[in-house]
Amino acid sequence: MSSSSRTAILVALLSLAVIATLSGQCQGGSVPLQVGFYQGKCRSADVEAIVGMVVKARYSRDPTITAALLRMQFHDCFVNGCDASILLDGSNSEKTAIPNLSVRGYELIDAAKSVVEAICPGLVSCADIIVIATREAVALGGGGRYVVETGRRDGAVSLSNNVNLPSPSISVSDSIKAFAQKGLTPNDMVYLLGGHTVGITHCSLFRDRLYNFKNTGKPDPNMDSDLLTSLRQRCPQNNTSGVDNSVNLDQNPLSSLTVDNSYYRQIISKRGILQIDQDLALDPISKPTVSAIANGFDFSTKFGQAMVKLGSIQVLTGKQGEIRRSCRAINKP
Repeated sequence: MSSSSRTAILVALLSLAVIATLSGQCQGGSVPLQVGFYQGKCRSADVEAIVGMVVKARYSRDPTITAALLRMQFHDCFVNGCDASILLDGSNSEKTAIPNLSVRGYELIDAAKSVVEAICPGLVSCADIIVIATREAVALGGGGRYVVETGRRDGAVSLSNNVNLPSPSISVSDSIKAFAQKGLTPNDMVYLLGGHTVGITHCSLFRDRLYNFKNTGKPDPNMDSDLLTSLRQRCPQNNTSGVDNSVNLDQNPLSSLTVDNSYYRQIISKRGILQIDQDLALDPISKPTVSAIANGFDFSTKFGQAMVKLGSIQVLTGKQGEIRRSCRAINKP
């Protein structure tokens, strides 16, 4: 072999080594999520099944936990990504932000964390527990058991000022922009808002639609008249009781605790509660998708796919973040 040939081979090998090194540096902690991340890592225990048992016990007493966990995952992932920052306690943490004051289900996440910590300490992240628990609750609620990806790690930053969630009265176009900033498509948005099929809201968030829509002094003309009459009884214009009554977002009483496509049928019939819900069925951008879901049979599958995408927003993996010992506090050095 000639000297020039050996030199060329050496240069090529060095180049490959440099590329490999740089590739490793670029990947850093950005190890991809994977299905079954915990398989074989927690002795013989099935981490997802353990979390599922905790959720099932709670669901048997309180089926509204499905809506609570869906909301928790959405509120966590839309602020700094899916890093369980919403779980951290503190005088100025995300929990204290106005949109999060009504988030619930924290004690269920604590319970699941306690069980997995007792079996395999320091292994399972709080961020993964939120995603697994939500999937289990959706399945119990009739929505199908979609496959989740795991391998997230927990974040250390939780500030109320970082909480900037889409409002109930946001326009469809602005909502699309907000979801796009998180890497989600308009179709993802329409399916994720389908979580409202088991959700509730309060009169204060839509009272304007009943009495003074867009300062017209009249109700929203796009609300079914029978629904308007019913909601006015539930939500009086001059509320002197101090009680902010709750209302189901899916107005089908036979389906308000079931994860299905009933919500879409309701908004097509002008029985949406929040302005964004009703506008989904009216806006030319989202209307075709709403109609397809309402008349289709694959909502569970596509809702699950959208939830998986939601769960992949700005995740911490590899050596990023930490595995909290308690979901309510970052680890002490």
